[in-house]
Amino acid sequence: SEAKPPKEESPKGISPVKAKKTPSPGDAERRKLRPGSGGEKPPEEPPFTYQLKAVPLKFVKEMKDIVLKEAESVGSSAIFEVLISPSTAITSWMKDGSNIRESPKHKFIADGKDRKLHIIDVQLSDAGEYTCVLRLGNKEKTSTAKLVVEGIP
Repeated sequence: SEAKPPKEESPKGISPVKAKKTPSPGDAERRKLRPGSGGEKPPEEPPFTYQLKAVPLKFVKEMKDIVLKEAESVGSSAIFEVLISPSTAITSWMKDGSNIRESPKHKFIADGKDRKLHIIDVQLSDAGEYTCVLRLGNKEKTSTAKLVVEGIP
């Protein structure tokens, strides 16, 4: 008869542990987050892909042409500006179809959704077609404007 109490105690001893495990809302939530692919993707990926769909990639404000007269403009600077959405998109700049690298001549300014291309010390040779390329995930948008430097007759 002495063997009975330990048997009764052991289930009691186990049940609190079980009780802790069974409800555990944390586990249930984690399971919900996991995509059906059996957790191949890290959990932070799905929310990000939803975000891409939810936020359309766009130029809130497109680039505008800049017209400068050579006498006034030489040595001054020109600034192309765009306003983009969402601010997580990546912008790059092109002139006449080729990429511009940042240099003492070209400064890229990114402030949240505000993106600028600063052309320092404008010369006649800077005239041309400038394009801002906006990328997010596999989407791409472009905005194009001209820098016109008018020579003096």
